[in-house]
Amino acid sequence: MSGARAKLSAYRLADSFLPVGGNTISYGLEQFVQSGAIADGDDLREVLESYLRRQVGPCETVAIRAAHAAADDLETVADVDEALRATTLAAEFRESATKAGRRLLEVETETGDDPVVAAYEERVVNGDAPGNYPVALGLVAARRGIDAEEACLLHAHSFLTDMLGAAQRLLSLGHVTAQRVLDDLAPVAADVVAANADRTIDRMEPFAPLVDVHAMEHERADRRLFLS
Repeated sequence: MSGARAKLSAYRLADSFLPVGGNTISYGLEQFVQSGAIADGDDLREVLESYLRRQVGPCETVAIRAAHAAADDLETVADVDEALRATTLAAEFRESATKAGRRLLEVETETGDDPVVAAYEERVVNGDAPGNYPVALGLVAARRGIDAEEACLLHAHSFLTDMLGAAQRLLSLGHVTAQRVLDDLAPVAADVVAANADRTIDRMEPFAPLVDVHAMEHERADRRLFLS
């Protein structure tokens, strides 16, 4: 695949237009807002930075790189998938990650002609692999000629835009404020991707206890706007 085509593929994967369900999840943000922990853009920026440094960087980008590196060995990709599932504590996070990952694999199989992606989607459909989104993204990125670092960066960017979209529905958060938070966190996203570049899957270490607590509270909430 040409360099230009690979870049366009990366833009597509980072776009909220991609139908993988990012608009239905808040990764516990809804509970942060309901508890009063997030009231404005400054609070939101602080919480999202914690997500990046404690969860996205040391866990999800590690899975992306590992799946990317193993793209020609689906047994190893499945091992990465299982490792990621094992380190994801909150049930809602596991459910939303697998729904999004399976949807990405399905879209890629239906719109493309890559036999490796199609073979992994079949494994996921048959229950032989979880299909977590970061793993699916790493595999798809590799097959599309997108390098691992760019795949990690686009994931961090997509995570932030999904969360900011959720925040706009949960708070009276204006578009300019959302863009300011996104721009402020861009250096953090770049930093966490670089800082975890050499981390292996046996060192996937998400550590965000308050995020996990709010996610578990969200599972039991009587009224919810988001699936997680």
